[in-house]
Amino acid sequence: MTDTKTRPAPKAAVTLTPSAEQRIADLMAKAPEGAIGVKLSTPRRGCSGLAYSVDYVDEANAFDERIETPGGLFFIDGASVLYLIGSTMDWVEDDFQAGFVFNNPNATGSCGCGESFTV
Repeated sequence: MTDTKTRPAPKAAVTLTPSAEQRIADLMAKAPEGAIGVKLSTPRRGCSGLAYSVDYVDEANAFDERIETPGGLFFIDGASVLYLIGSTMDWVEDDFQAGFVFNNPNATGSCGCGESFTV
């Protein structure tokens, strides 16, 4: 008899709240032609070094993490995954603004305006 161990499926680097998943669905409902999903990346910019960027994507990259949501595909840039592991992505709206909000346990600091972060 062969003893085989099973491992649980790996967790996604980022947890999406129901509000974030709904926003992805809303974005995909009005996506430009050819868009296959929405992608999160952390380009270098701002006074703290890294920023969160969410954009449409028209082709899959083999190194990107791929998450299937009820409203469409969500990708995480492969080069950004290490900065995002354990993060939660939420969509928040109030009377004055709306946007994705990130709770990132890897961030060691951020700029005063909240546009960028340091790892």
